[in-house]
Amino acid sequence: MRILVADTFPEDSLTELSELGHECHYRPELDSEQLREALLGTEILVVRSTPVTSAALESADALRMVIRAGSGTNTIDRATASGIGVHVCNVPGRNAVAVAELTFGLLLALDRGIPDGVADLRAGRWNKQHYSHARGIYGRRVGVFGLGRIGLRFAERAVAFGTHVHAVENPERDPRTKDRATELGIEFVADPHELARTCDVLSLHLPLTDTTRHIVDRELLAQARPGTILLNTSRSELIDENALIEAMDTKGVRAGIDVFSEEPESGRGTIESRLAAHPNVYGTHHIGASTEQAQRAVSDEVVRMVESFDAGTVLHCVNEDSLSVDRPGSVAVSARSGGAA
Repeated sequence: MRILVADTFPEDSLTELSELGHECHYRPELDSEQLREALLGTEILVVRSTPVTSAALESADALRMVIRAGSGTNTIDRATASGIGVHVCNVPGRNAVAVAELTFGLLLALDRGIPDGVADLRAGRWNKQHYSHARGIYGRRVGVFGLGRIGLRFAERAVAFGTHVHAVENPERDPRTKDRATELGIEFVADPHELARTCDVLSLHLPLTDTTRHIVDRELLAQARPGTILLNTSRSELIDENALIEAMDTKGVRAGIDVFSEEPESGRGTIESRLAAHPNVYGTHHIGASTEQAQRAVSDEVVRMVESFDAGTVLHCVNEDSLSVDRPGSVAVSARSGGAA
């Protein structure tokens, strides 16, 4: 099969795909517009952050599957893909530890003022008194929005640091997740507003849906305690950024953010973001999943998914609707969400 990889990807994984007999084209520089022409003749597209628009999908003449080398698929037009018989698949859970590590790193950095301290030292400024007023993490109440793979990994680390972890009750939660939450001693509350009232730290680990969009809004932030720390390594759209800026200005809320609404499409560029520029924000460059360990695990799973597809089975399919049968080969492949996730 002809495979287009339109984002950064380990060289040895590309070699492995080629050795399996596939024709691999590595074009990490492509943006969403350039993708339209590059997709001609492509049967499998692999992306990380590159948006896959309706226009790009409709211009593809041979595409059968799009693999998001990560968990979230909000940058891919799944409705269009379903309508033209293209499977959309993700790689769930393989980067969970990496994202949880960054999230907890942001929490520690905010509590101890580490980035500002480093900047002062590099500028030759010594100010021990200023940096000696951290509150500390031990014994604080941490609210986790979402107990999926990443949320649980973050909760495990929060418990290890001696915090009291809380989450919103969900009767439909998977029994294994419930068992693990019980083991960790996670306490449940009725709704997000109670979580905001209860906790000193709020950490977002949710997919983007109609329900979760702007889950952190003015109403929720009005319930938050002064000086609350908010962490978001999930999706920028979970937060009403204007409401958060107001809360930082009026209530001393601080935020550790890895995702911003104004992010450039490519890995390098400029960003004009009121949120990123705010002095109460410690921001990173959407790198939650970007460790060597995580990328190795993700790329290994991508290779396995390609092998499985070649053999007639789709792994981790997330299409919202039934696939159209217009595209050649779409009915010859069975879809299932199983595997080693």
